[in-house]
Amino acid sequence: MKKIKCIIVDDEPLAVSLIGSYVEKVPFLELVFSTENPIEALEFIQKNEAELVFLDIQMPELTGINFMKIVGDKMKYILTTAYSEYALEGYEHNVVDYLLKPISFDRFNKSILKAKERFPLNETKENSHFFVKSSGQQYRINFNEILYVESIKDYVNIKTETQEYIVLDTLKSLENHLPENFARVHKSFILNIDKVKSVGLKKVILISENEVPIGEIYKLNLLEKLK
Repeated sequence: MKKIKCIIVDDEPLAVSLIGSYVEKVPFLELVFSTENPIEALEFIQKNEAELVFLDIQMPELTGINFMKIVGDKMKYILTTAYSEYALEGYEHNVVDYLLKPISFDRFNKSILKAKERFPLNETKENSHFFVKSSGQQYRINFNEILYVESIKDYVNIKTETQEYIVLDTLKSLENHLPENFARVHKSFILNIDKVKSVGLKKVILISENEVPIGEIYKLNLLEKLK
């Protein structure tokens, strides 16, 4: 899985440390730079590749709003601040999300999942496998081993013929990276068409007798793919 290269710009050392620790927990994020000085961040961006900025709005040397005006749409932004009145102004600059300090990991997680959907991470479609982080470990999963993927709140359960992997991701995001032989059949399920054993009125039966529900709005598309 391609990682999103991100930087942290915040004049509060504790905030930089906290966000950095959150980034380390997310398998599709890679922290390439962090600083308490926005000028240093501008210099880094000029010479290095980065895609997402965790950006404090109110900083003495350069405000986050002015920082975005300088960098422009070259980057995507998740704004952080202790002052809720800055939220509207931040959104006017087309940022991904806005985080009010103190930032919990749960709120951070929702924000970065939203950010992930805005990055074209489609290189996995050309491969026979991808890597996921589950229970603190990295696992290689071959696409042809997957039976289905189920949405569980902010996580997905990737079900193979022998194992299950609970991964921090959204169904919508993962759907963009799966090969053409996968289809959305329910608001909470994507399945591997090659593993379909039979199709009933209300459910699909897969190999190993796993049952997946079929949403009415997805059924026609499923039947077309099965042809």
